[in-house]
Amino acid sequence: MNSDKTLASEAPASSTVFGAPCWVSLSTRDLGVAQDFYQAVLGWEWRTGKLGDQYRFASVNGVPVAGLSAVESMLPTTVAWTPFFAASSADTTVARSHERGGTTAVGPLSYPPGRAALLSDRDGAVFGIWEGELVSDWEKWRRAAPTFVELHTRDAFDAVIFYAEVLGWASSAPGSCDVQYEDEEVVLRSGGDVVARIHSGAVESAPDPAIRPHWRIHFMVADVEACARAARDHGGQVLEIALDATEAVLTDPGGARFVVNSKQ
Repeated sequence: MNSDKTLASEAPASSTVFGAPCWVSLSTRDLGVAQDFYQAVLGWEWRTGKLGDQYRFASVNGVPVAGLSAVESMLPTTVAWTPFFAASSADTTVARSHERGGTTAVGPLSYPPGRAALLSDRDGAVFGIWEGELVSDWEKWRRAAPTFVELHTRDAFDAVIFYAEVLGWASSAPGSCDVQYEDEEVVLRSGGDVVARIHSGAVESAPDPAIRPHWRIHFMVADVEACARAARDHGGQVLEIALDATEAVLTDPGGARFVVNSKQ
């Protein structure tokens, strides 16, 4: 494992892409097992950075693309992937969330070179916000490991209103994300790229976390079937795989779910 203390150097600020997903992070109880798994499945390399030994940065061709944070095995912390959205002000964003029925689990806290908070929307879907210098140049991040996030929620239209008011979607400000309704789903675009999709149908009080409102992370890969085989071989599971092998829902050894899709 290499040490890299310059992961965020010369990266743009969150204010330039505010409201768009700018990072994804996994909470896990075993960093070593998780690193081995995602290196085998997604080909990621690992580095430490400014956040200490309990946080790892995944990179593709030298570009940081995701993070792993260690959580105490005795704590009832959910092992899961979480999307982080760029915010021009963490304090203002948290206040807007509270005003609209959201809750705050953590923060805002300072993590040089920025500030972060972990929130949940009014239906319980967990997401993060980041204010400050981005961990990775947004365009390079998008191209190095194409990622989009998907919200399964009770009511897509109600969710869009919440996130638009909290994150500034569909505003007149430069850099704001565009919101469109397409084929019974809401599509979020930033700079012309699809960065999020929102679907109705989740059940707020369902015992299965896969049915409750939640954000799901999608990674674009060259070979979905190869990723599925690698996941099985390294302690994960294949929960679903499309008949045409263009998409698969996988879990890592800790139980965190994610999706791999064929590159278009």
